[in-house]
Amino acid sequence: MNLTEHRVPVDMFTDLATGGGGPETIEWLARGQYSKHLLLVRGVLDAAKQGGHPAEAAVRRAYDLLDAVQREHPEAVDAVLRHPSVGAWARHTIRTLDVPEQLAALAAAAAIRAGITCEVDVPVIDGFLTLPSLGQVTVTGSAATVHCSAEGAEVSAGGQIVRLDENVPGWYGLRPLSAEAAGVRLDVVVDDVDPYRAPGLSNARGRLTEHESRHWQHLLDDGWHLLAGHHRVAAQEVASAIRVFTPLSAPAQGLSSATSRETFGCIALSTPPDGHALAVTLVHETAHAKLSAVLDIVALTEPDDGSLHYAPWRPDPRPIGGLLQGAYAYLAVTDFWRRQRHQEEGEEAVRAGAEFARWRDGARQVGRTILDSGRLTAPGEHFVELMVARLDAWADERVDAASLELAKDAADRHRSLWRERNAPGR
Repeated sequence: MNLTEHRVPVDMFTDLATGGGGPETIEWLARGQYSKHLLLVRGVLDAAKQGGHPAEAAVRRAYDLLDAVQREHPEAVDAVLRHPSVGAWARHTIRTLDVPEQLAALAAAAAIRAGITCEVDVPVIDGFLTLPSLGQVTVTGSAATVHCSAEGAEVSAGGQIVRLDENVPGWYGLRPLSAEAAGVRLDVVVDDVDPYRAPGLSNARGRLTEHESRHWQHLLDDGWHLLAGHHRVAAQEVASAIRVFTPLSAPAQGLSSATSRETFGCIALSTPPDGHALAVTLVHETAHAKLSAVLDIVALTEPDDGSLHYAPWRPDPRPIGGLLQGAYAYLAVTDFWRRQRHQEEGEEAVRAGAEFARWRDGARQVGRTILDSGRLTAPGEHFVELMVARLDAWADERVDAASLELAKDAADRHRSLWRERNAPGR
């Protein structure tokens, strides 16, 4: 498996710092993430060998099969290794050496995609055999065999045979969602089965029902029509970056969403209330994914010194790294509402103007906090200066009085509640 050194070109760095980049930049960042996954998968093999793991031989066989499939069918291996959960699984396995032979499941998934004829022994964990990027099988026993051919695949274990085909009991394939508007198309799968789909999150929920899956498709149609129709470049970036949705349990109020540095290309989210909410969430979380991919190549902050700061979008104090992630995401959110306010009418236009004003001012405030912190590297200082300059350029854009008042009330209320929670008596 060939590896590539990655650096961020100056013009690309500038575009990214101002919140842009476009689909070509996203694809470049995605190549860096693919190289990271290659390194991590190789790291699983090395860790098994160096740790004297009893399954070392099985791990080597799986790696060799993956390598052989890549030589003849690189697109099949790409599809598996680019799946977001692969990075999270590999990182966890290198740290813990917990079932490194799960590498055989990656090889089996690639073989299935390539349509080659082979048999692969794969471990069963807690009654499930997970094939990253494809789905999950319910089986008995501690091991199973995946039988691959040009006609399809099936799994045998403990006298049980499950064909990996739609509507077959025991097989839970990842379901696709897609939307197209204004010539921009988004294709994702819903990963609601992989154990590593949402690292660090305790609110990942299980399988969507068929009714829920159809509802998500309806929301995506609505949200994508808005995003592609009025925010074309943002939609192109989302389409280039995001390939997986992972459902989360609904919070008491609003929408819960997250991205992880370990799972580039995945947005974890609860069921959105409407297409508007989904559209802005896609923009918000894609910005997090972009910055995380940059941070894998360029260090923007110094090591954490324990200092914590106010963020106008969080209930808790944040370290500089977290503050930077939030400011960058809200730079994108500000740009969304900057455009969207001109598409709304009546009360919705007032609300959209308030969103623009609130996040413009909040992100500017946080950007200056980051610049004054002394915790940025030289590239990081340049990056944040460009972020703040973009927000400063929007500072003189006119916002009507009703929107400004709404934004100020929301910001003041958040600051007051934050102080009560985190700094009582101050």
